[in-house]
Amino acid sequence: MRILLTGGCGFIGSAVIRHIMRATQHSVLNVDCMTYAASAETIENAASTGRYEFAQVNITDTAALNTLFEKFRPDAVMHLAAESHVDRSIDGPGVFIQTNVVGTYSLLEAARKYWSSLDKQDRETFRFHHISTDEVFGALEANDPPFTETTPYDPRSPYSASKASSDHLVRAWYHTYGLPTFVSNTTNNYGIWHFPEKLIPLITINAFEGKELPVYGKGDNVRDWLFVEDHAEALVKAVEKGKPGETYAIGARQPRTNLDVVTTICSVLDELVPDAQGPRERLIRYVSDRPGHDFRYEIDPSHAECTLGWKAKHDFETGIRLTIEWYLNNKTWWEGIRARRYTGNRLGTSA
Repeated sequence: MRILLTGGCGFIGSAVIRHIMRATQHSVLNVDCMTYAASAETIENAASTGRYEFAQVNITDTAALNTLFEKFRPDAVMHLAAESHVDRSIDGPGVFIQTNVVGTYSLLEAARKYWSSLDKQDRETFRFHHISTDEVFGALEANDPPFTETTPYDPRSPYSASKASSDHLVRAWYHTYGLPTFVSNTTNNYGIWHFPEKLIPLITINAFEGKELPVYGKGDNVRDWLFVEDHAEALVKAVEKGKPGETYAIGARQPRTNLDVVTTICSVLDELVPDAQGPRERLIRYVSDRPGHDFRYEIDPSHAECTLGWKAKHDFETGIRLTIEWYLNNKTWWEGIRARRYTGNRLGTSA
């Protein structure tokens, strides 16, 4: 299979590329405009396989996308390119609308033009896989059942609203034009090569360096955590087996409060690299909550597990230890980011 994949130098996209190169014979064209959160190092040795190509193109550039489709001739699209940090969407929502909404529209139109030119058999086997988030479903209360594929949309942040918009566009192009699209929604991902503005790498790095560990509100907001390598495997199975018009809710059944996540990181670091000043939980500082902070996300992945023949392999305790060990062994990467692109300052305080 020849896969045109957007956002392949980002966190989840790069994990998908690494999985494809390691576990399949598929070929990939990675289309990435290389924003602040992208890193070429994340694809590791993909270029040496002979099955990987790269194009630095913004997905809002429909003309450039048309050229890429004609030259690469993909069998499938995996659309992961997105602005994804809620706090940044609070400070500056415009770029989220451009990338997540306008960019998805542009990619759909380029894919539709290309798909329409294919012969009947190739049109039937072509797939457009749009990767989205569980945040489009809104927030759960403590005793609400987890999200499923049929949960109504109720986005609460500029980020989740922009992703909900893109999901609707993808489904509209299926129903209106027949483009064989489908959507997957996932929970919070974590793992290696995660940009340091997100909770787990931020807390890991700050705790290692003996800096304050900011926790929003009381730390009781709940997230369902999925190890990124497990998600990558699910996404590849989805593009291989996914049916047009379907939705796949992908998760690992690993809910934790934000405070649980922070204290677990502290505990693992205390074991691996003890701090002479004492246990790192002393560094926790409760800070004012961000605007519109959703209380809880959790996914029931039963449908995806059954139809895709997939199940997350890592529990949270195993995955978080692997993640922390990776950050301890790859300081050069995140130290460079801290020095040049993101200093660790708080985002998302605009009201």
